[in-house]
Amino acid sequence: MVHLTLPEQTGHPATTSPEPARNSGAETPAPSRAGFVVSKAVGNAVVRNKVRRRLRHLARERLADLPGGSTLVVRALPPAAEASYARLGADLDAALAAARSPRGRRSR
Repeated sequence: MVHLTLPEQTGHPATTSPEPARNSGAETPAPSRAGFVVSKAVGNAVVRNKVRRRLRHLARERLADLPGGSTLVVRALPPAAEASYARLGADLDAALAAARSPRGRRSR
């Protein structure tokens, strides 16, 4: 299960702020970040950490494809403990594609 929050796209011109300007150019976007939820239902601590490490590596490869400032939350379900690396990658790709699609009715 994946939750993806993309940065808001505003078409408004830059507003004035009482804060002093720190850069004399365009603002650099915040980096994309990822978080992982691996509950005890997945397995013992060794299994949970293995799943978390595999997901972290897979997500790191895909963060560059997300807009700056995006937040990705990945929740591992119990079958992730037995899934191969390739299967986790395919599932993560499918979940990211679903999260990026328009928010219409989604089948479960």
